[in-house]
Amino acid sequence: MNKVILMGRLTRDPEIRYTQTNNTVVASFSLAVNRRFVKQGEERQADFINIIAWSKLGEFCGKYFKKGQQVGVVGRIQTRTWDDDQGQKHYVTEVVAEEAYFADSKREAESGASSFENTFGSSIPGTTSGGSDFEISSSDDLPF
Repeated sequence: MNKVILMGRLTRDPEIRYTQTNNTVVASFSLAVNRRFVKQGEERQADFINIIAWSKLGEFCGKYFKKGQQVGVVGRIQTRTWDDDQGQKHYVTEVVAEEAYFADSKREAESGASSFENTFGSSIPGTTSGGSDFEISSSDDLPF
């Protein structure tokens, strides 16, 4: 059985493309998913998981998902390989979404507390981290 259930925050707005053969919508985005345990004396770690959503689900994700939102995704793991122009082999592992859900509370979404900057350690005076499990200071290098 190949089934994946993830909950995390979007690291960027979904990118929408269309297939060349039959113009099918495909949305791609990445989720920052917190690891369950924290080693003593270390900050919480997150994994950055690439997600692909096809057709109607891809349209939904492209239209309604925005950077920083907490979402849930149910899908399957897929691996692909290809050779580039220089003959170098590339490998990629991604989750093909079969279902996608909003996971922010309605109150967070309405108040703006779910924005990426507030949730992941904003330095805006008078704001809090929104109850996030980890924070990133503005001086950290972000992978996205």
